[in-house]
Amino acid sequence: MGDVRDDRTGTAGSSVPVAPGTLLVASPALSDPNFRRTVVFVVEHRDDGSLGVVLNRPSEADVRDVLPAWEALSSQPRSVFVGGPVDARTALCLAALRTGVATSGLDGVVAVRAPVALVDLDSDPAALAPKLRGLRVFAGYSGWGPGQLAGEIERGDWIVVPALPDDVITERHADLWGRVLRRQGTPLALLATFPAEVGLN
Repeated sequence: MGDVRDDRTGTAGSSVPVAPGTLLVASPALSDPNFRRTVVFVVEHRDDGSLGVVLNRPSEADVRDVLPAWEALSSQPRSVFVGGPVDARTALCLAALRTGVATSGLDGVVAVRAPVALVDLDSDPAALAPKLRGLRVFAGYSGWGPGQLAGEIERGDWIVVPALPDDVITERHADLWGRVLRRQGTPLALLATFPAEVGLN
C-alpha cells in the first residue's frame, strides 16, 4: 500500500476521492468482524462525517417479513442486508433507477449518484416500480465521524474505488469483494488472491 494522496483519497493504485457513490473495499488486513472483506457503498460524505452501507452481508431476515410492500421490488436474494453496526433498527433503501429516469421530480427518491438513489420506505412502491431496476433494503449503516474515515484510509484499512450501479443490487453478493478488486487491474486485483484465513494458501 502506498501513501495517501490527501485526506480523501484511496491507497496506491486508487486515486479515487471518497464521495457519494464510491466504494470502500476492506483491505485483506482489516480484521474488524463488522467489516472483514466487506464492500461499503458511500451514501454521504461531508466534513462532519461519512455514512455508507455494506453491500455483501445478507441477514436471515426476509424483506417480506419486515417490509412486505417492498418485497416484489427487492433484488435477489430478497433478504434485508446488514448495512453496518450503527443503529440496526434503522432501515435504509438503495435503488438503481432505470435508464433515462431522473430523480428530479420523483417523489420518495433522493439521488446519491445516478442512477443509484435512496428510497423513502414510506413512499408508494407501486408508483416507483416502473422507475426502478431493483432495490436493496439495509438494516443499520456504517458511520464515521469527522476525520475518522480519512484516518482509516491512511492506515490502509480501506481502498476507495468507483462503484457500478449493479454493485448495489447484485445477486452475486457472496463474491463481491473479490470481483470489485479484480476489476481494478493490478496491483489492486492481486489483493483478491489473499487467503480468507491467514496461513491458508
